[in-house]
Amino acid sequence: MRCPFCQSEDTQVKDSRPTEDGSVIRRRRVCSVCGGRFTTFERVQLRELMVVKKSGRRVPFDRDKLMHSVQVALRKREVDIERVERAVSGIVRQLESSGEVEIPSEEIGRLAMEALKGVDDIAYIRFASVYRNFSVAKDFHNVIDELSIAEEAADQALADEANQD
Repeated sequence: MRCPFCQSEDTQVKDSRPTEDGSVIRRRRVCSVCGGRFTTFERVQLRELMVVKKSGRRVPFDRDKLMHSVQVALRKREVDIERVERAVSGIVRQLESSGEVEIPSEEIGRLAMEALKGVDDIAYIRFASVYRNFSVAKDFHNVIDELSIAEEAADQALADEANQD
């Protein structure tokens, strides 16, 4: 692993441990040249996924790009980073377990929207505005109405469940 400080390839692992959910190995490293310390994360990749863009162009799937998009939607929202990490990991697992090697970009966007719906309503609306290419204020109203309907349905389901007990 190359040192991010001096670019030396002579680094050593000082400590390794799994993250809380066990899906990532966290490694503390030290550079033997400059003494810099840094952390790397190692993930299992089941298969190489390709994203099919709207233009038909194919590019390798980039988990970091997905994470960045989700973080942009969550900017200035108080959401635990671990929750965001679990949401993105869930999306990646769904993509890898789909059995498909080529995934349409629209599918990734849809999965991200669904994950954000469970994390933060405002982030969901922000992401939807880009993903669905909002052009007028009414588009925002429509998404807010969708959220309200889904929330009412969830509340009703909880009430029905409570009445059965």
